[in-house]
Amino acid sequence: MTRRYHTAAGLSVALLLAACGSASQQSDLTVATPPPQNVIFFLGDGMGMTTMTAARIYAVGEDGELTMDTLPETAFVKTFSNDAQVTDSAPSMSAYMTGVKMNNEVLSMSSDTRAIDPIADANGNKLANNCGGSNGNPVPTLVELAKAKGWSAGVVTTTRITHATPAATYTHICHRDLENDIATAMVPGGAGYNTALGTSGLDVVLGGGKQFFTPFKDGGKRADGRDLIAEMKAKNYTVASNATEFNAVDASKTERLFGLFTSSHMSYDLDRDPAKEPSLADMTTKAMDVLSKNSKGYFLMVEGGRIDHALHETTAKKALQDTLAFDNAIKAAIDKAKISDPTLKNTLIVVTADHDHTLVLNGYAKRTGKTSAGNAGVLGLVKNYVTGATEKDLDGAPYSIIGFGNGENRTQASRASMASLDDTTTSANTYHQEATIRVAAGSETHGGTDVFLGAIGKGADTFLGTIDNTKVFGLVKNAAGL
Repeated sequence: MTRRYHTAAGLSVALLLAACGSASQQSDLTVATPPPQNVIFFLGDGMGMTTMTAARIYAVGEDGELTMDTLPETAFVKTFSNDAQVTDSAPSMSAYMTGVKMNNEVLSMSSDTRAIDPIADANGNKLANNCGGSNGNPVPTLVELAKAKGWSAGVVTTTRITHATPAATYTHICHRDLENDIATAMVPGGAGYNTALGTSGLDVVLGGGKQFFTPFKDGGKRADGRDLIAEMKAKNYTVASNATEFNAVDASKTERLFGLFTSSHMSYDLDRDPAKEPSLADMTTKAMDVLSKNSKGYFLMVEGGRIDHALHETTAKKALQDTLAFDNAIKAAIDKAKISDPTLKNTLIVVTADHDHTLVLNGYAKRTGKTSAGNAGVLGLVKNYVTGATEKDLDGAPYSIIGFGNGENRTQASRASMASLDDTTTSANTYHQEATIRVAAGSETHGGTDVFLGAIGKGADTFLGTIDNTKVFGLVKNAAGL
């Protein structure tokens, strides 16, 4: 009895001391400032897996690796929209940002929202809102959830910042083409402002699209006469309009950054003048520098948007170079994030695409290695992997490794007339690869194939298998504690 009593008493004292120690530790944890929680969501617009493969060969050869190839956690993502087997960017990005399936053309609205085309405004531009008063309801985005939690938030893109992908993060509207209305959603306190972004609004906005922030009389497309760039300046945003002004921005002294570098989309990376337009990598790291001053954390969306546009044009070289620029931005972001968070235990980085395109790799081509000044690489003609001889079709003409399911460049009769096709032609910056089905110039379509998702950092191990795009929202939300 006595022995049992002493044993029990000792156990009681031990438990009491443990409890006291636990209480002390809890007190210390309460006093300690929790580390910032950061999310960087990379979206390669139109970057299907075939485009990724071609970009890898283009940049580093068949046995090389892009940064996105090295991400430790991967998944396949289904991209269909609420009303279409093949999605456009609006509902696909909205699915990532809200977890809700919606109709093509719709931005971050409920599934019952109908996409109604804009009507002509006072200047004859089809930019006037015709959505109707009872056409669906807004659904919260990850950016809005981040702002509600006290985080900072930023949007970086190589397209117009009012374009579908960036717009899905911060606005709610029935049609993606209502870019004048979309622009007003980011001006704190102004008419049309999205109050779900809080009183301060987005902390960083970088991309193109000045025309939707500028009055019609000044060369823009705004019919309401508002100068939204001036309004953003009045809200204490540091404004940059070119690379020189952007490079001069001291992130340590900048609380809010607003950069518009072109009237419409920014240039393709092949055509970009570094003296006029910053790179996607530079915009990404500058955004991180500004946003990281928030001790609670930040949410940053980065879009490589012009991959999609080059694919619509069927200009493969532009698409592959923009994919490489996108990958460079991913590398720059990971490197910068690891400076303050070496193991990324408090940072989640997700890389994915919103949809596929119809780009294909033809034939049994021999390995080409990376593209260089003296080697067309994957942009060249199909050559036999045994003999090295140029392969021919049934008309006796050579054909390129890269082709498209549909596009503008389709020979209407025998391809015999293309017997002189060579690597120099097919690897040119502006060459439009051939397509199986002929459509209007610039009208190559999206594809419906699943897309790649890669992740690294906090909660990355929850991304696995084949998942719907709406599930990505919940995985990011849970990993970030939003």
